Amino acid sequence: MAALSDRSASTLWVALLTAASSVTTLALGCATPFPALAALAAVHMRRRDGLALMLLAWALSQLVGFFLLGYPRDGSTLAWGAGLGTAAVASVLASHAAISALRYRSVAARLGLAYAAGFTAFKAIILGWALVLGGLHTAMAPDLIAGQFVRNAAILTGLYALYRALVAAGVPVPPQTATTA
Repeated sequence: MAALSDRSASTLWVALLTAASSVTTLALGCATPFPALAALAAVHMRRRDGLALMLLAWALSQLVGFFLLGYPRDGSTLAWGAGLGTAAVASVLASHAAISALRYRSVAARLGLAYAAGFTAFKAIILGWALVLGGLHTAMAPDLIAGQFVRNAAILTGLYALYRALVAAGVPVPPQTATTA
């Protein structure tokens, strides 16, 4: 594959991971794996590219939800959409902050730490929105949280395998900051 500029490689990876998350959203019917995307972005992308990924994945998940999955178009659903967007952004910021604070060399350790931080931040923001919008019992049900944690971890594993396969096939790695290199 011809050499790409840093900007082109970043754009390519944001597009590839957004597409992969959209497939997950369609397959699972509204379960965009924001914490999994946040962890992968924190370990392999610059913060601004991770933010772009989260915002695009969120926007595409909203389009899929409203236009393909038939989400209701009411105030509560729109507000929850905004809540998911803020939680997605918080997730990637927390993931980046966690791996910047603790400089593990192992990719597995960095992915694990980034995932734990991203998932925790995501659920904390969802808790805040649930306090305002209602649905606290559903948003914070221990069995649902455990299921989401496991599902997102499995998706992270799949996304990382996809990342490695694409890199092995010659797709250039996205530019990284010194803390993620």
